[in-house]
Amino acid sequence: MALNKKGSRRITVDGAAYRWRIRRKPSYTQGLCWTPLAYAVELADDDRPGRTLVVTTGQPHPSNWLGVEAEPIRPDHVAASIKEALAHGWEPAGSGSPFLLDQSATFVPSP
Repeated sequence: MALNKKGSRRITVDGAAYRWRIRRKPSYTQGLCWTPLAYAVELADDDRPGRTLVVTTGQPHPSNWLGVEAEPIRPDHVAASIKEALAHGWEPAGSGSPFLLDQSATFVPSP
């Protein structure tokens, strides 16, 4: 699964270039604040994107339909998530299904 270049941002972590992207529109469950915001990260190498990292955060999507406030995802949060995923065995140049990093322990869904 390769990320769409449009709307993605580049970040360099420990000398490796990555691309990360947040879905612009929330999914139905994210719009209702039932599930938290998630974003995807992959190597920025155009020839071989490798294995995607999917990070599930502990906050609602910023464009949720209920007006619940959300903190923006900043590059330092993305960098920390990449380092955590690498420490837990994510191989960005490898192949296979997406590597899931769940950071949603503090998320409280709306009723």
